[in-house]
Amino acid sequence: MPLTPRGTLARKRERAGWAFVAPNVGAVAVFLLFPLGFSLYLSFHSWDLFRPMRFVGVANYHRLFGADPLFLIALRNSAVFTVLTLVPTVLFGLAIAAALNRKLAGIGMFRTMAFLPLVASTVAMAVVWRFIFTEDGALNIGLGWVGLRPVPWLTDPDLALVSLSVVTVWKGVPFATVILLAALQGVPEPLYEAAKIDGAGALRRFSAITLPLIRGPLSFVFVITVINSVQAFDQVYALTGSNGGPETGTYLLGIMLFQNAFGFYEVGYASALAWVIFAMLLVLTLVQLRFARRGAVDL
Repeated sequence: MPLTPRGTLARKRERAGWAFVAPNVGAVAVFLLFPLGFSLYLSFHSWDLFRPMRFVGVANYHRLFGADPLFLIALRNSAVFTVLTLVPTVLFGLAIAAALNRKLAGIGMFRTMAFLPLVASTVAMAVVWRFIFTEDGALNIGLGWVGLRPVPWLTDPDLALVSLSVVTVWKGVPFATVILLAALQGVPEPLYEAAKIDGAGALRRFSAITLPLIRGPLSFVFVITVINSVQAFDQVYALTGSNGGPETGTYLLGIMLFQNAFGFYEVGYASALAWVIFAMLLVLTLVQLRFARRGAVDL
């Protein structure tokens, strides 16, 4: 059956559309899908980059869950680090977004200042914080002025993880603020006015109106913060080194992955660890998205 002029035009547009997206589809296939598939293939092999690969089945996963005590240490530290990072990031981001969601003179300047840490290089930012946290750094100098003794921020295993969390929160709050500020600006003002008329206080308006209407963006901030925390590497490397020290105080999953891949050249084992991290993040993301979708409110 011959094509009509309209059908011919539609086919031409379809081919033109595929031609436009083909470079992006090719880039995704080469730089995303192929590495994912190859890393999954590597996770079932033993390979040190120099000798031929050797198929080992699920031995890498068995070793990871049953024979490597460092995995449990990295998993515990990553869980603690995620909690220490997630809660302040969301709370501070929401508080700053609420403070910036006002029509005041010069509010644009304050919004720009709140956004600045996000555009800074993570490594450069961590190096600056490392100088602040040193024994004779600015923070301990300030403590000395008020009569307090210096604190071993980066040399005590417990405090090192807290210090790392502070740096990560400082870096992550601007992103949370931008997302939540946009969400707050989308809440209809008449809802607040009607609630005021009904006698609802500020806390009641926040819990009954604001939180339900920004639940989607808030869930997005949760997911992104958890992903960034579990995958944290560059700020850890710049702040406490590649060994996750002191002792194992900042030995996170990202550091363990780096050590096995580029320190011990156990590429297959590192690939298995990468897929375990991916599986954990996938489960956490699906649970969070399901929770957010269940409590979503439509205007």
